[in-house]
Amino acid sequence: MKTALNSPFRESGDLGSGLAKRIIPCLDVKDGRTVKGVNFVDLRDAGDPVELAWNYSQQGADELVFLDITATHEKRKTTVELVKAVARQINIPFTIGGGINEIADADALLNAGADKISINSAAVRNPALIDELAKAFGVQFVIVAVDTRHIGNTNIVHLNGGRIPTEKETLNWILEAESRGAGEILLTSMDHDGTKAGFDNTFLKVVNDAVHIPVIASGGAGNKQHFVDVFEQTNVDAALAASVFHYGEILIPDLKSVLRERQIEVR
Repeated sequence: MKTALNSPFRESGDLGSGLAKRIIPCLDVKDGRTVKGVNFVDLRDAGDPVELAWNYSQQGADELVFLDITATHEKRKTTVELVKAVARQINIPFTIGGGINEIADADALLNAGADKISINSAAVRNPALIDELAKAFGVQFVIVAVDTRHIGNTNIVHLNGGRIPTEKETLNWILEAESRGAGEILLTSMDHDGTKAGFDNTFLKVVNDAVHIPVIASGGAGNKQHFVDVFEQTNVDAALAASVFHYGEILIPDLKSVLRERQIEVR
């Protein structure tokens, strides 16, 4: 039996929501393999995504996120097969993202066993897609992923795996996504991604205080203290990481033990 999905709503910046913080390994998938880079480039192989998913579910991960980083319509079939394989192996919720441009794409992935879908570039190019997906499936199934980078003194939304800057200011876009029906925000700081120097806690706190839906912090985890810091300093609902989990630098039971010692509620 799968773990129940979290309710997507809370009070703005609420400290008393009572929801346990979630630890979420992220698997970037390219050509059927898990890969990891630094600042979105220099990708290296990190293993079989189905094996990793099973391992994380055994370790006590709360959820998983799979991002098909080179998804196109031709590869949608491959992704559906991946979703089916993962769903057979694990009993925790998982999200799939990459190449979802319309209701039919999301429908195929949810029917294959995914619990939530994540949209990024497609939502920026067609914001009404958020409304459509939320209406078709419910807000709790729709995660809007946002890749942000500092340009000057402003956080700017980037597209296509962080390669293309837009004219959208990140916080404004996140507030629009929430108003259109996003159930969660997955916020990746490209400046921090893969650096292992810690999350962008300053900006994460600004975002988390401004919205009423869960925020997942992404980009920069390098040690257990970084997870403590992001929860204590920003009160985000979840923290996501990739390479520190994939290469065994942080084991999830150890991480949860440290968080509990710091009075941070985890499952």
